[in-house]
Amino acid sequence: MSASPTNQVRGPYGETNDTSKAGFDLGMFVGDLAFEEDASSEDVSLEGLQQELEECQSDDVVANILSKGTKLREYTKGVENDVRQVELDSIQDYIKESDNLVSLHDQIRDCDSILSQMETLLSGFQVEIGSISSEIKSLQEKSMDMGLKLKNRKVAELKLARFVEDIIVPPRMVDIIVDREVNDEYMRTLEILSKKLKFVEVDPMVKSSKALKDVQPELERLRQKAISKIFEFVVQKLYSLRKPKTNIQILQQSVLLKYKYAILFLKEHGKEVYTEVRGAYIDTMNKVLSAHFRAYIQALEKLQMDIATSSDLIGVEARVTGLFSRGREPLKNRSAVFALGERISILKEIEQPALIPHIAEASSLKFPYEVLFRSLHKLLMDTATSEYLFCDDFFGEETIFYDIFAGPFSVIDEHFSSILPNCFDAIGLMLMIRIVHQHQLIMSRRRIPCLDSYLDKINISLWPRFKMVFDMHLNSLRTANAKTLWEDDVHPHYVMRRYAEFTASLVHLNVEYGDGQLDLNLERLRMAVDDLLNRLAQMFQRPKLQTVFLINNYDMTISVLKEAGTEGGRAQLHFEELLRNNTATFVEELLLEHFRDIILFVKTRASEDPNINQENPVTVADVEPLVKDFASRWKAAIELMHKDVITSFSNFLCGMEILRAALTQLLLYYTRLSDCIKRVPGGSALNKDLVSISSIMYEIKKYSRTF
Repeated sequence: MSASPTNQVRGPYGETNDTSKAGFDLGMFVGDLAFEEDASSEDVSLEGLQQELEECQSDDVVANILSKGTKLREYTKGVENDVRQVELDSIQDYIKESDNLVSLHDQIRDCDSILSQMETLLSGFQVEIGSISSEIKSLQEKSMDMGLKLKNRKVAELKLARFVEDIIVPPRMVDIIVDREVNDEYMRTLEILSKKLKFVEVDPMVKSSKALKDVQPELERLRQKAISKIFEFVVQKLYSLRKPKTNIQILQQSVLLKYKYAILFLKEHGKEVYTEVRGAYIDTMNKVLSAHFRAYIQALEKLQMDIATSSDLIGVEARVTGLFSRGREPLKNRSAVFALGERISILKEIEQPALIPHIAEASSLKFPYEVLFRSLHKLLMDTATSEYLFCDDFFGEETIFYDIFAGPFSVIDEHFSSILPNCFDAIGLMLMIRIVHQHQLIMSRRRIPCLDSYLDKINISLWPRFKMVFDMHLNSLRTANAKTLWEDDVHPHYVMRRYAEFTASLVHLNVEYGDGQLDLNLERLRMAVDDLLNRLAQMFQRPKLQTVFLINNYDMTISVLKEAGTEGGRAQLHFEELLRNNTATFVEELLLEHFRDIILFVKTRASEDPNINQENPVTVADVEPLVKDFASRWKAAIELMHKDVITSFSNFLCGMEILRAALTQLLLYYTRLSDCIKRVPGGSALNKDLVSISSIMYEIKKYSRTF
């Protein structure tokens, strides 16, 4: 249905009224339109007309009008009439629906009345809700205020309860402190008393409270009573430490440490008494430990085996002074003064328990001093470790240890000062130096620093003494009289054996430490023994015997150095070079002794070429005597060489090596002689007298099988 906005008039509340009922004249709204005046008006602008005409070309109505040639005015009137008719039809439609519109208007007005009432009701609710919100807010504030007051009261109650608990003196506590024995319960009560004493001393508010005036005298009397009782208890326990055969460590661990809080109580609430108790403990332990170490040292001294005196030196003549003076413990052999032997085992047993003197004495055992030294210091380390930890735990002071051990250190220093000046055992001194080093490592692993300065002092005192004894050995070689030491024997000299064993011992003890200063001292000792050995060798009249003497001594020295370990040091390399040189010299001397003519000929004329004109060429007559002489006695000469080597060299293997070297050199000489004969005119006539190379090699192998 067509609608027109002109047929209704909206009321003040939005209702619409039919225009027919209002008696409006439709003619005043619909009149004739005067287009002619508009068309002829000069105010009409023709701008954009062309563009609009172009746009209307596609419109069917416009195109029809233009094609039929209809006048625009007539067409316009037709359109106007159509529009007016449509408008009238629409008005009729609205008139037909007027009843429905009136009903709708009434319904809307009723709804508006109901909504107005609801608005009034909701406004009342809003007011009431605002009132309730303000009441809730007021209640919330009151609740928070009450909660804060409750919290403050609880805090005040808690503080008051703590105050009452901390300041009150229960009758049971008084009974335990005054009348009960010192035990675990007493220690717990002491802790409670200590808290109360600290509470009244530290808190300034407590000091101003009236309750303190009533309680403080009682607390003070309890403090004095507790201090007095603890003092008596601790002193009694300290007296038990002085009893003979008391195991100090067990008493400390099982008794004293259980009551270490008593010492803390004295330190906090009775400093004067604590100082007295501390001094009493220091004095007691100082005397007890000093007496124990003194008795232990006296027992160890009975087990000591004397090793060396001031005359037991490398270069001292054995037949005059002897290696051992009367009254000393005999050793298995004289070289034990210089040889390390089984004494090295002390470093492997470094962690073994200390010796028990009466058991060793009952077994009639004697020990070198380094064994006693290790045992004494093992006991010292264990005792010091136990005491250091106890002092730190019981007193909370590590410095007490040094006051306690001033006595034991003095006893050990006194003993050591009497032993060290009379010690001429260089091997024993070096072993003690290594023992001290191992003990330092043990204390480091334990993380106990209390013996650091003491062990450093012992180490500092051992090195100068070792250097002095070492220099005595060195000077004995430098000042030795070769005529007095010389023996008409090419076998290894006892001085050289002493040197070899002494050097091997020190080299072995230096393998893991790499002490450069010790290496330099050993080099000085090696130079001194080289000089003495050459002077002794020159005492032999025959050069061959001199060489044999040197070879035997060099070989023995190398063997001893190798026995000490895989690393013989620079000394071993030096003697190996000397052995090679002297072996080559001896081989030449031995061959010259039995095959002089052949060797001299080979060295002087075997290289001559007979084809070159010479004044005195090599002839068959020159070589024939040599060939026949060698063929007649070469086996016998080799046998003599074999016997000579066996009797000359003390080391069979060394002698056989030298014999093999000599036979190999002989084979080379004879091969050169054979080559020379082949170049001599007519030399083939001597082939029947030549000994085949294979025969000589067979003989060499036969002697080689003997070793």
